[in-house]
Amino acid sequence: MHGEYKVPGGKLVVVDLETAGGVITEFALAGDFFLEPDDALLDINRAVVGLPETADVPTIASAIRHALPEGAQLLGFTPESVGTAVRRALVTASTWSDFDWQIVRDPAVSPLMNLALDEVLTQRVGDGLRAPTLRIWEWDRSAVVIGSFQSLRNEVDPEGAAKHGFDVVRRISGGGAMMMGAGQIITYSLYAPASLVAGLTFADSYAFLDDWVLQALRSVGIEASYQPLNDITSPHGKIGGAAQKRLANGGILHHATLSYDIDGQVMTEVLRIGREKLSDKGTTSAAKRVDPIRSQTGMSRDDIIEAFMGEFRRFTGAETGHVTEQELAAAEELVRTKFSTEQWLRRVP
Repeated sequence: MHGEYKVPGGKLVVVDLETAGGVITEFALAGDFFLEPDDALLDINRAVVGLPETADVPTIASAIRHALPEGAQLLGFTPESVGTAVRRALVTASTWSDFDWQIVRDPAVSPLMNLALDEVLTQRVGDGLRAPTLRIWEWDRSAVVIGSFQSLRNEVDPEGAAKHGFDVVRRISGGGAMMMGAGQIITYSLYAPASLVAGLTFADSYAFLDDWVLQALRSVGIEASYQPLNDITSPHGKIGGAAQKRLANGGILHHATLSYDIDGQVMTEVLRIGREKLSDKGTTSAAKRVDPIRSQTGMSRDDIIEAFMGEFRRFTGAETGHVTEQELAAAEELVRTKFSTEQWLRRVP
């Protein structure tokens, strides 16, 4: 069995193993990490042999830690990352390169259509009717998109939204509200099969699926990192956040919104950002919570998106694709029957 795990912001961990009688009988660790002393690699290999094939990541990591010599240095990986690679091998997880990816950046549609397309394309990937896809959102009007479980009245100031021309809509994933002002943010969605994140905890899957965008941000001069559970940050502050929805058919929706040039004052008038949330983020002003990409790069939004797509192509070998007429029709029907309805919008009043 073979398993791979790219440590977010770190190195690639590769394991090969065999099992018999319910235990791991042979094990070999490899990767582009750094490890001192050299023979600590053999200590790690010996620590994993004999573990039950049902061992979870903490159990595997604990066995490795106990086996390491005093003063051993692991750079670019951890005992937990080895455990994750083992779990991915045991459940036969896929890697990014196992799929023929597409990148979609089609003309702008309404915010409601973007939400409906997320559900339609995730369903189709899960059903095996579409290749795994990265889609860059473009929209034809401003909107506030609230999370699936957020209270409408607690999150949005209707007078502020109306004053600044923001529609209010609800998505299928959890997480917090995002403001989709014209030219102010960059939003993308990944539609992937569940096998890509097999063996990962739900929390770890966030950083795993967004590691490519951290590399893209670094390529344009932003020292980006991931802050659990779902924030993308830099030394100057928060850049954006991610959310997920997993469908019963095995399709995974993972999407993220990054701030390009947000007007912090408008945000405070449209969103009801409570003191507890600000305190949790360690800030005293909503306007300071989001650090725009523009202020750190000086690049246009289009140039940033091109850099993102270029990094994703390099990372996955993705080809250019488009949403099909059939998929658009299905999304339009979902807008009519679900996303545009008061029942959906106000399902958490």
